[in-house]
Amino acid sequence: MAGKFELYTDSAGGHRFRLKAGNGEVIASSESYTTLSAAKNGVESVKTNAPGATVVELD
Repeated sequence: MAGKFELYTDSAGGHRFRLKAGNGEVIASSESYTTLSAAKNGVESVKTNAPGATVVELD
């Protein structure tokens, strides 16, 4: 099963997304957005920018 993005409303009325792995585990969570449209744009940004992202270890 592939991962999926879930859009939801937080307790303060903001809009957020989370990325879940195929096993249902949350592997990323977003900030709170003021509009659903902005949260959807955040999802698209992750989809666009993450495939080539590097991993940097910070000490």
